Amino acid sequence: MERNDALQNEEKVRIIQELVPGKQITIAHLIANPDEDLYVKLGLDPRIDYNRAAIGLITISPAETAVIAADIAVKSSGVELGFVDRFSGTLIVTGTISETEAALRAILEYVKNKMGFAVCELTRT
Repeated sequence: MERNDALQNEEKVRIIQELVPGKQITIAHLIANPDEDLYVKLGLDPRIDYNRAAIGLITISPAETAVIAADIAVKSSGVELGFVDRFSGTLIVTGTISETEAALRAILEYVKNKMGFAVCELTRT
């Protein structure tokens, strides 16, 4: 009985978590010549020529900016959209290594210079 009384008398703790997005790109990564299995696991088109292909990944906030980034990507190079999520801010593009790199660089440059975003460095594996 003492234990139940102690639990009932404890104050309830309420935790509130908020996401306060800044204007930023936190991940900009190019995966050169990824394994075919990675395409399949990501739900991307498995008919790609894997010997000359790349996957580009961007994480951006506010999340809706992923739509703008997708538009920049397809207009700046010959990449194809693999995934765009306006709720999480994730963009995945596929194409040749040079197309994918050009798309990622165009996104970074545009949001930094035209929209005042903080951007990370483009990384590559």
